[in-house]
Amino acid sequence: MGGEAIVVPLDSLAQPASLIKKTAVSRSWISVDPSGMSTVLDLDKYGIMKRVSIHARDLRILDPLLSYPSAILGREKAIVLNLEHIKAIITTEEVLLRDPLDDNVIPIVEELQRRLPPVNVNSIGHGEDEEGNGVQCEAQTSESDEFPFEFRALEVALEGICSFLDARTRELETAAYPALDELTSMISSRNLDRVRKLKSAMTRLTNRVQKVRDELEQLLDDDDDMADLYLSRKLSLASSASSDVEGGWSPPSPTIESKISRASRATPFSNHGENDVEELEMLLEAYFMQIEATSNKLTTLREYIDDTEDYINIQLDNHRNQLIQLELFLLSGTVSLSVYSLVAAIFGMNIPYPWNKNHGYAFKWVVIFAAIVSGSVFMSIMTYSRHKGLVGS
Repeated sequence: MGGEAIVVPLDSLAQPASLIKKTAVSRSWISVDPSGMSTVLDLDKYGIMKRVSIHARDLRILDPLLSYPSAILGREKAIVLNLEHIKAIITTEEVLLRDPLDDNVIPIVEELQRRLPPVNVNSIGHGEDEEGNGVQCEAQTSESDEFPFEFRALEVALEGICSFLDARTRELETAAYPALDELTSMISSRNLDRVRKLKSAMTRLTNRVQKVRDELEQLLDDDDDMADLYLSRKLSLASSASSDVEGGWSPPSPTIESKISRASRATPFSNHGENDVEELEMLLEAYFMQIEATSNKLTTLREYIDDTEDYINIQLDNHRNQLIQLELFLLSGTVSLSVYSLVAAIFGMNIPYPWNKNHGYAFKWVVIFAAIVSGSVFMSIMTYSRHKGLVGS
């Protein structure tokens, strides 16, 4: 069920993605150990399950063909991480990343290779400053020892996903604000379609940011879930428990492992354990604040879009009211002219009039009277409309 393991040089991942993807395999994973050495693996799900001791349901969370929400799950011997394109399994000895040839995953692999190796004590401290540098190196080494390998790998993953989402948010802001300002100055079909696409992209990005934020918030609210992420402590407890068992070696069982996990949470922590849990909480809070800031940027952008839509609706309502007023003026003029055209219709009929033979001068008074009546009708309609507030004064 296992597969091949290929050692990859550190510089190979820096090659163009078009060249790397030619050798991509459908079941490719990459393993990064504490020394920063990377190994490309061709393993199916059974090989991965055997390698890191997780269940099939946990591996399905990392399946790119299945839609699962963001998740940070602590298991007995591994941390299952599903954050957007970062699909990883973290143990105390290695980090397994899925699809290492993806353009978004390559920077994460490079960052793991750079930050996972411990501080080299021998590379610092020569000559007169040897004592001071040695103290500094000792402090860094002790800090590295206090911060477990799985937490350092988790920090790289959280930093990568938060930076990725923040970069997408900045790109969206750069494109959205000028488009909204242009739409405000000139309402056109092109600008409306452009803003519609940006709003759809913002909605999708907001949902992605919200999933990561909710997962971090849920993790921070549950101390037991945070304790499950401390793989090193559970491993040390399991080792101490196995050393106390008489009769030599016995095969581990899920029941024993679950009891050890419960005991690690129920037993009062030592000072060292408390500091580690607090340090993990501080780590999660830092990236929660970062993802919260990204969410606030998107909220501000959404509010700006809503304000722009309200402004455009007000403009459209104003134009609609102006069209209604124009229509009222035209209808009033049409009614007034219909009275005047009635006179032309009467005189246009071929009917003899006795007064027309000897009193032709009477025609001009008829025309003048008809014009006065038409104007009076128009003014009456306008006065009534202004009185009722149908048109502006």
